[in-house]
Amino acid sequence: MRALITGITGQDGSYLAELLLEKGYEVFGMVRRASTENFERISHLIGRVQLKQADLLDQLSLIDILKEVNPDEVYNLAAQSFIPTSWIQPVLTAEFTALGVTRLLEAIRLVNRDIKFYQASSSEMFGKVRESPQNENTPFYPRSPYGVAKVYGHHITVNYRESYGIFACSGILFNHESPRRGREFVSRKVTEGVAKIKLGLADKLFMGNLDTRRDWGYAVDYVKAIWLMLQQKSPQDFVIATGISHSVRDLLRVAFGYLRLDYQDYAVIDPKLYRMAEVEHLLGDSTKARKELGWKPEVNFEEMIQMMVDTDLKRLQNK
Repeated sequence: MRALITGITGQDGSYLAELLLEKGYEVFGMVRRASTENFERISHLIGRVQLKQADLLDQLSLIDILKEVNPDEVYNLAAQSFIPTSWIQPVLTAEFTALGVTRLLEAIRLVNRDIKFYQASSSEMFGKVRESPQNENTPFYPRSPYGVAKVYGHHITVNYRESYGIFACSGILFNHESPRRGREFVSRKVTEGVAKIKLGLADKLFMGNLDTRRDWGYAVDYVKAIWLMLQQKSPQDFVIATGISHSVRDLLRVAFGYLRLDYQDYAVIDPKLYRMAEVEHLLGDSTKARKELGWKPEVNFEEMIQMMVDTDLKRLQNK
């Protein structure tokens, strides 16, 4: 089996590449040509994965890479995925996160409609939630340019599946974290922040809204669900979530408490870090995935946060 992963240098892409290699796949990663290359998350895989240049903004490059690689499966994990940036660069976010999906699906339609396609949808599509918990049939109400772009990507995937018979499915993944999470995301901001405070490298951690709640899972668990979706007899969309929500305050309490610190002594609320349009509470119902994919999360919230704190401590100590 041959798989092409867009976004292979990201958190999910790197873990998915490891999983596919374990399963005997030939793995190709799509990377953009950039003045600075960041292959930190896949440095241990260099030589085992083949990196190819193409760009979600360039239709012809996507056609060319599909012809060259001839993959059985394509996993589209690439996106402009940081929500604050989506407000600063809303048009670019739409180009990558929305229209980029169309360009890739169109390339599949033109090159080989037998390619199986996975689209990384997001719980941010639910936004100002209409019901709780959220499942595959919950209406979307996105609250950021990123969320809006993801809704487009989700629906265009459904359209290509129903119109052209392409095996195309979306995983509506709720928040999932790991030691490879980008430092700009709140989970990693907290685990790195507490590690710096413990080591005397910082004395404060500036935070936004501590009362927002998220359904946080472990990225390694979630990429297993991604792979399972493309192994089914027919393409379907699945919510992937733990079914348990925690507040940002809980995140602080677990991370600081693990190092025997009280977050209230260090966390400083900065109103500038509040979202323009807040998403208050996301909670996923993954009943369908558990029944039809046989999937379930294995690492709980506390274990995941402690793992991230340990990794950040070790990295900072070795600098």
